[in-house]
Amino acid sequence: MNQITPPPKIEIIPSSAPFSEAQRSWLNGFFAGLLSDAPTPLSAEQGAAVMDGGDVDDGAPWHDQTMPIADRMKLAEGRPLRRKMMAAMAQQDCGQCGYNCKDYSAAIFAKTEERLNLCVPGGKETARMLKELYRELDTPAATPAAEKKAPAPPAKAGYSRDNPVAATLVQRHRLNKEGSQKETWHIEFDLDGTELAYEVGDSLGIYPVNDPGLVDAVIAALGAPPDFPIGERTLRETLSDGVSLSPAPDMLFQLISYLTGGDRRQKAKALATGQDPDGDAATLDVLAALQKFAGIRPDPEAFIESLDPLQPRVYSISSSPKMNAGRVSLTVDAVRYEIDKRMRLGVASTFLASRFELGQQLRVYVQKAQHFALPRDPNKPIIMIGPGTGVAPFRAFLQERLATQAPGPNWLYFGHQRSDYDFFYEDELKTMRKTGHLTRLTLAWSRDGNEKVYVQHRMRDDGRDLWSWLERGAHIYVCGDALRMAKDVERALIDVVSEHGKRSPEDAARFVAELKKNDRYQLDVY
Repeated sequence: MNQITPPPKIEIIPSSAPFSEAQRSWLNGFFAGLLSDAPTPLSAEQGAAVMDGGDVDDGAPWHDQTMPIADRMKLAEGRPLRRKMMAAMAQQDCGQCGYNCKDYSAAIFAKTEERLNLCVPGGKETARMLKELYRELDTPAATPAAEKKAPAPPAKAGYSRDNPVAATLVQRHRLNKEGSQKETWHIEFDLDGTELAYEVGDSLGIYPVNDPGLVDAVIAALGAPPDFPIGERTLRETLSDGVSLSPAPDMLFQLISYLTGGDRRQKAKALATGQDPDGDAATLDVLAALQKFAGIRPDPEAFIESLDPLQPRVYSISSSPKMNAGRVSLTVDAVRYEIDKRMRLGVASTFLASRFELGQQLRVYVQKAQHFALPRDPNKPIIMIGPGTGVAPFRAFLQERLATQAPGPNWLYFGHQRSDYDFFYEDELKTMRKTGHLTRLTLAWSRDGNEKVYVQHRMRDDGRDLWSWLERGAHIYVCGDALRMAKDVERALIDVVSEHGKRSPEDAARFVAELKKNDRYQLDVY
C-alpha cells in the first residue's frame, strides 16, 4: 500500500498577524483557494491589510456572504456585541431588513427593534444567532451601553419597508425567447402619484402575496375553516399576505413539539433548535412541516403566531429616471423548482410573473443603495459584470450615462445559458454598441458549446485590456450571485492584475482590496 503524503500546510497569514489561531486557520484556507495553488506568504502587516482593506467598514473581516456563520462568529470573537450582530448578518447591507447592517444591529442593541428575523439573506441561521446574542443584552457587561433610545422618526412614504406606497404595474414581458430553460421577466411600474424618486443603483422593495394554491393546501393540512378569525382578518387573508410560508420557522417546530409525543416530539424539538434528524430540514416549508407531522392540529391563532412575517423582496432597479420619468423597471427571474413531486414557487418572483395583473397596484418602496453608484467623475471608465439578472443595474447605469452624455467609456460583461434564447435587452445593448455608447460588450454563453464559458473566463481572455482600463482609473461593478459568481469574478480579477500588472498574487490581492477600499470595486450581490 502506497503511503499518501498529506499536502504541506500553507501559511499565508503568519502567526505574527493580529488574528486568533481559529481566525488564521480560516483565513489561510480562504486565501489558499483565492490566490493561487502556491501562494506567497504575507507579512503580518500585509495579512491585516488585505483582510481589512476589502471591507467598506474597516476591521470587519466577516463581511462575506459566502463564509459559514460559524467562521464569521469566530472572526468576531472579542469584538463588541453590536459587531458580533453584524457578523451574524455578514454585514451585507442588502437593505432587505429596512436598515443597513450597522443600523439594524444598533437598533437591536438599543432595544428599539425587537424583530430579530428581518435578515432575509441570513435566514434562520442569522435569526438564531441574533436571538442568542440578544440574550447577552441582559448581562451586567452589556447593560451600561444598552440604554434604550427613542425610536427614529418614521421615514418618508415610499422610502421604508414600514411605510410603502402604491405603484401600478403597467408592463410585463418575458426576456427569454421561446425554447429557453429559464423564465425571466421585464417588469415596469408607473410611479404616478407616489412622489417616489430613485437613483441608478437603488433597489425597489415589493410586498408579494403567497400563491393561493399553497394557501389552500396549508389550510387543508391545518384542518381549520378558511374564515377562522385572526384578529380583524380571516385565516385565509392572513396566510395570503401576512406570514411567510417558506421556510418553516423554528417556532413552528417548537409549537408542534408541544402537541405530539414520542419520537415525533423529539424530532420536532430537534428541528426547532436547528438540527436535522431526518436529513430533510432544508426542504421543509410550512406545508411540508405540517405534512411531516400529519394529524397535528394546532389552534389557528397559535399557528399564525408561530410563523414569520412575510418579508418584502428587494430587486435591483433596471432603469434610469432620466430616461424613464415616472417609471421604474425590474428584471426578475421566476423561481420554480420541484421537491418531493411538489412544485415550489418563489413567492415574489412568480407573483410578479403571473399572479399580478396589469393595472393593479402593489405596495413598494425605494431602498437606497449602499456603496453602489456610478463614479462622480463622468469621464471615468466603468466595467460592469452582470450575468443573468445581474445585468439589471447596469442597464440603468448605461441609460443614465446616455441621458447625461457622460463621456467615460462603458464596458459590459453579460452571460447566460444560450445566445439564441437568453440575451436580455439584446436590441438595446446592440444599439448602444453600434452608436459607440457601449464601448465594449463581452458575452459568455455556458450552454452554446461543449465547454461552459462564464464571464470570469472572458475576463481572463481580456486580461491585457482589463488591466489597461484599470490603469486609466476604471471603476468595476459586479451584480449577481454572491455564492459563486462574485467569488469567481474576484479571483479572475486578481489573476488579471497579477499577470498583466506584473504583480505577485499577494500584491494583486492587495491591489483589489485597495480598489474596494476606494470604491472602485463595488458589488450588488445576493
